[in-house]
Amino acid sequence: MFLVLTAIVGNTSGFSSNGSPTNFFRSCPKSSTPKSEWQAFGEMTAVVAFVLVSTLSLTEPVFAVEGGATTSANAKITTGGASTLQSGRTISITRGVNLDRSNFSNQNLKGVAFQQSIVRDSNFKGCNLVGSSFFDATLDGSNFEDADMTLSNVEMAQFNRANLHNTIMKEVYVSGSTLFEGVQNIEGSDWSETYLRRDQQKYLCAHPTAKGTNPVTGVDTRESLMCKD
Repeated sequence: MFLVLTAIVGNTSGFSSNGSPTNFFRSCPKSSTPKSEWQAFGEMTAVVAFVLVSTLSLTEPVFAVEGGATTSANAKITTGGASTLQSGRTISITRGVNLDRSNFSNQNLKGVAFQQSIVRDSNFKGCNLVGSSFFDATLDGSNFEDADMTLSNVEMAQFNRANLHNTIMKEVYVSGSTLFEGVQNIEGSDWSETYLRRDQQKYLCAHPTAKGTNPVTGVDTRESLMCKD
């Protein structure tokens, strides 16, 4: 990039005493349509700016680090799938990707989105997933034990065989098509202020692991599900 810019704008001697880019453009081939030197110089400047911005936009960090999605280094997490938050808005980087058997354990993935992705048998144990999005994601067999999913979006997601042991599910956004059927374990999970569809609530309350207290919030699992004991 430096060489390109030098080749284009490095000839500072091509300016006249009144500031016009005389020598540089006089050496260029003449256009069939007359145009002023400043007009040509303006067009060249626009090209340089475009090349510079395009090159910088191709640079993307790839490792998840502390700070969640608000950190630029989390613009693309290790396995290359998902989306993130930048400048307060959600930007899709990839979606509908296959992230099967990925290991994200104990990472800060706050605000990171996995929308419309296939995330089966993946490990999110101990993750900070506050404000994350699993919109329309397939999460079969994934492990969310000890993860904090407060304020997450799981609209249209599927949790078949998923492990929600001690998971904080507070104020999670669900929709009528979010499916928890087949979930493996919900012992110690906290569902406070999460408004489930009635049949999903009934299913979870009848689950053999619907018991215990969340070790972080101290909330009883059945109470958080508003089960009618």
